[in-house]
Amino acid sequence: MFSLNPETTALVLIDLQNGIINLPLEPYSGEKALSVGKTLAKKFRKAGASVFLVRVTFSENFPDVPPRNVDQPAEYPEGGYSPEWDQLADGLKQSGDMVITKRQWGAFYGTELDLQLRRRGIQTIVLSGIATNFGVESTARQAWEHGYDLVITEDGCTSFSQALHDMAVQQIFPRLAHVVQSQNIVLK
Repeated sequence: MFSLNPETTALVLIDLQNGIINLPLEPYSGEKALSVGKTLAKKFRKAGASVFLVRVTFSENFPDVPPRNVDQPAEYPEGGYSPEWDQLADGLKQSGDMVITKRQWGAFYGTELDLQLRRRGIQTIVLSGIATNFGVESTARQAWEHGYDLVITEDGCTSFSQALHDMAVQQIFPRLAHVVQSQNIVLK
């Protein structure tokens, strides 16, 4: 078991939204990551701990995306995503949850996440979501750079391939965080 203080610990769920959870993902489905996220959120709310739901969105025709002068630029649909693409998955948000909107991989840069965590006295972040090596890893790196203690749920993360997931979980996360299975998190 991994015991955490609910007064100084927050759950941060990354990109559990309609346009992402139904993508082909590995090693777990988006529905599995969503299920883990919902279970964790329920546990955190019951303990009186903070829950942050992070979603990614872009303006029509994507003028707000990060620069694309790279070897493998992301592809964006002409005219933008459907109106439901950036909506949090059904049943995820509950009263009292804080929603953070980002426009890049990491949840800290350009958002009020750090401000809201500090206002609540948060020292430890439990991180879970999609994609392991993009949104979750970028947020983990930024949280570590901001001085937060981190716990990352391996079974609550998934990516676009087993290899991408494993690289982050086995090589990057252990240098930034404790990596655990979600059922082992205890708030007391």
